Amino acid sequence: MMEQGKSPDLIAEILGVGRSTVFEWQAKYRSGGLAALNTKCSSGRPRKLSDQQMVQLFSLIVGKDPRQYGLGFALWTREMVAEIIHRQFGVQVSLPTVSRILKRLGMSPQRPVYRAYQADPEQVKAWQEHVYPALRAEAAKEGAKIFFGDEAGVRTNYHSGTTWAPVGQTPVVTATGERKSVNMVSAVSPLGELHFRVFEGGMNSETFIEYLRALLDDIPGKIFLVVDGASAHKSRATKAFVASTEGRLTLFLLPPYSPQLNPDEWVWSNVKNSRIGRSVAMSKGHLRQLAEAALQRLKDRPDIVRGFFGDRHLAYIGAA
Repeated sequence: MMEQGKSPDLIAEILGVGRSTVFEWQAKYRSGGLAALNTKCSSGRPRKLSDQQMVQLFSLIVGKDPRQYGLGFALWTREMVAEIIHRQFGVQVSLPTVSRILKRLGMSPQRPVYRAYQADPEQVKAWQEHVYPALRAEAAKEGAKIFFGDEAGVRTNYHSGTTWAPVGQTPVVTATGERKSVNMVSAVSPLGELHFRVFEGGMNSETFIEYLRALLDDIPGKIFLVVDGASAHKSRATKAFVASTEGRLTLFLLPPYSPQLNPDEWVWSNVKNSRIGRSVAMSKGHLRQLAEAALQRLKDRPDIVRGFFGDRHLAYIGAA
């Protein structure tokens, strides 16, 4: 039955069919009601797994690590999925069939995000459910702005993205053989504000304090800055500087090994993967120009920055 009020895209997603099929069903329903839909379709290629087995397979794969099943590797491959199907259901399937099964389950090959095993789930939960809500309430009470800060580096030999080329002919892109690097530090707010600096050399207490001074000069009022537990963020010199601001600046530390809780990580993904990595830096000076341009672009587009906060791992932050 065609549910009124639901879009073809939503119906297609729920039923696991194409949009064209949904449009065809809707046309039949409008012309002949439910009776028009009561027709048998060609069975096509016999299915290897029943609907119940498909549901079971989904639960065996999604959110699970292949190593839990003694498969040796941490990434799901078609070979591993075929092995699970054989173990669980006693069915032998080819790799192309595995591809079709995974596609029917709404899955696709994706690059995973790696999380440190040292991360403490209880600390993460406490941060999301108790620590940050209290921080947010205190910021509202004191009229402070909340920012999330982080640092990152990029090298001239960092590349990302793909390019079109004739089949069988590997494309060649001219680049520099130098391995030079620049570092970046930034802070973002749920409102979409971005503050940044590009610098050379490593991040230490002195460099971090210089950035904090610039942040205070450019952002009026009180600032609550959330950062990770890097040594420069919690050094004696940094603590002394924060104390010298007499309440204008307060630092808060994220749980250890939990970069997914910091929206500034999405800034680096955008800057490095979507901009710098596809531009091909030809020198250290050119790399710095690319970094500054990529960060300035985000600074000028707060809508993009706000979009980073829509990631499910950042839902705890809430609307600004």
